This record gives sequence, structure tokens and C-alpha cells, in this order.
Amino acid sequence: MPNVLILGGRAPVALDHARRFTAQGWRVVMADSVSCRLAGWSRAVAATVRLAPPRHAPAQFIADLNAVIARERIDLVVPTCEEVFFLSRYRSALPASCRVLADDFDMLRQLHSKWEFTKLAASCAPDSALVENLQQAREWAAGRPLVLKPEFSRFGVHVRLYPQGMPSTPAPLPPLGPWVAQAYCAGQELCSYSVAERGVLTAHAVYRPVHRLHRSSSYYFAPHASEPIQRFVADLVARLQFTGQISFDWIDTGDGQPRVLECNPRATSGLHLFGLEDAVPAALHGAVGPCITPQGGARMLGPVMYSAGLAQALGGGGLAGWRRDTSQAGDVLTAPGDWLPVAGALLDMAWFAKTALRRRCTLREAATSDIEWDGEELAWI
Repeated sequence: MPNVLILGGRAPVALDHARRFTAQGWRVVMADSVSCRLAGWSRAVAATVRLAPPRHAPAQFIADLNAVIARERIDLVVPTCEEVFFLSRYRSALPASCRVLADDFDMLRQLHSKWEFTKLAASCAPDSALVENLQQAREWAAGRPLVLKPEFSRFGVHVRLYPQGMPSTPAPLPPLGPWVAQAYCAGQELCSYSVAERGVLTAHAVYRPVHRLHRSSSYYFAPHASEPIQRFVADLVARLQFTGQISFDWIDTGDGQPRVLECNPRATSGLHLFGLEDAVPAALHGAVGPCITPQGGARMLGPVMYSAGLAQALGGGGLAGWRRDTSQAGDVLTAPGDWLPVAGALLDMAWFAKTALRRRCTLREAATSDIEWDGEELAWI
């Protein structure tokens, strides 16, 4: 039986990976540097390991990984979150005999940068510019609607939307390095998740983030078909000879050519659309065959849909739509005979809340600060 080490057990996608790998004959070991009961308490997981935080202690993180790989006889390491950048940077310090799903570090940096990625996307991306301050953004926009976002960020944090153009007295930009000014595009938001092997697209899913926390992460994923998006992803991974998981955010303006906004070279929620029987584990392990696309329906994070989602529906007069969508989606966290991840998710959330209070930071920062990478130099360990 092959053994897979899945990183980022705090994330629902890690739970999704675990169930699919186990269903297809793999032994799953889950690891993270924070509380990860969400995935770790699943019956699909054989063992759970605590790692050092890659952002704050990269040398110990790699040492911990080496120990786990040796002890558990790991054949494949699958990252789910931004620990992928640290895996890539320090790949040579891990056993060559183990497949580590992380492509070249310089390539991942180019994809992760919201500015450098626009160059790769060329005409498929909205008109963009790199700016240092509001005055530069104002001069570039020349009254046009625009979006401002840090060159390196995640989950829509710090993004500013100005669909009517920049106001006369906007709040100062936080000191987060360079910012990207981008032409505002109105339309339907879409997201894609894909797997590629040496430039060949092997798995691909597109979804509509129907329900989301304000303008941040979504918790309801409705499948969506888009030939132009699949063609763009296939062409890009072929051009880069990319291997690994890769995700994109899009706007469909209705003119037949969706605009790609940014890239996340890691797992995202499109993974949830695949069924337990879909050969995603084989694709992650390097199998090359016809591209797998999901055939099922919508999925949701049930606890969030029944709490924040219901509150938003009641507050916005959308209760009928909430009921319809809830009835049509399967829950990501629960599965027959595997209910503990729901309790684990609640305990994880409590752990993050306690950490946020202790550090006097936001809940989001408490949940991701140990793995984030914002383009800074990563010295060799």
C-alpha cells in the first residue's frame, strides 16, 4: 500500500484529498504546524503529525518532514496551502526517492506574484500596472474603474474595489510592498482548480463561488463549464511545463473570453467537486491520461452555510435562494461514517480564535501566518 503525506490539515481541501486517497487504496498521513483536527480526526487518516512552522522555522520544518518521510515510508508529499513555496525552495533537502508535488521555486514565485502573473497571462488578464502609492494608481487609472491589491496576498484580503473610479479621499494604502492596479471588470466571478504533470493538464474543475464571506473565501461551490478557461489553463501549463496543483480566479464579462485575475499555485476549493472515485490521486502521483473533470453537483461547507450563510440570507432577503442552494449541495466536511471532522473544525476554529486573542491579530492571520509567503527572500537552510 503506498503512503501519502498531506500537508495543511487545517484546510478542507486536505480532508477532501485524504478521503479520496484512502478510497483509492492509499495510506494517509496528515501533517500541519497548527491545530488540524478538521482533517486529522477523519477516519480516512491513519496518522497525524505536528510540524514546525515553515515560515518561522524552515530548518526545523524540513527536519520534521525528513523524519516523517523516513518513519512513515512516504511515497508522495502533497501540499495544500502556501507551505508549497517552502517545499519548493528546500526540495533538495528532502529525499529524492519521495515525490514532492512542488514545482520550481522561481516559477511558483512568478505565478504567486499578482504583477508577474499578468505578464504570463498577457491579453487574458485585465490591463494592470505596478504602483507604490495611491497617487501612482490614480494617475494610471485616469478616472477609470479599478481594483487595487497587494502584489502578494490571499483570500481577497486588502483588495480594494473602485467600480466608479477612485474616490477623492481614499484611505492610505497599508505598507505591504508594491501594489497592483488593475482595470475593474464587471461580470460573473469564477474559480478554477487544476492538476498538471510536466505541462499536461490531467485534472480540471471550474466553479462559481455562489456564497462567500463578504468578498473573501467562498463556502459554496457550484460547478461551471468553460471551454475558454480550460483552454487557457492547458496552454499555460504546457508553456511552463508545470507540474502540480494550480488555481485561478476569473471574471466572465460575457464577451466569450473570461479575464484571469490572479493565480494560486496550490489547491483550492474546486477540488471539492471531484468524486471519491475520480482519479485525482493518480494525477497527483504523476499519471498522465485524459484530463479528469468532475461530473457531480454543487458542494458546500455545511457549518458555514448553516451559520454565516443563513445569517446573510436572512439579512439580505435571500432565504428562498439559500434554501434552494442548500438542498442542492453536498457537504464537504461530513461523509457517511465520518462525522468527527465537523467537531474538529469547530475545535480548530476555537484554537485559532484563542491564538488571535493572544497575539492581538485577526482570525485569518492566526490561521495562516505560519505558512504565508509574500515574496521575501528565503535563505538557504
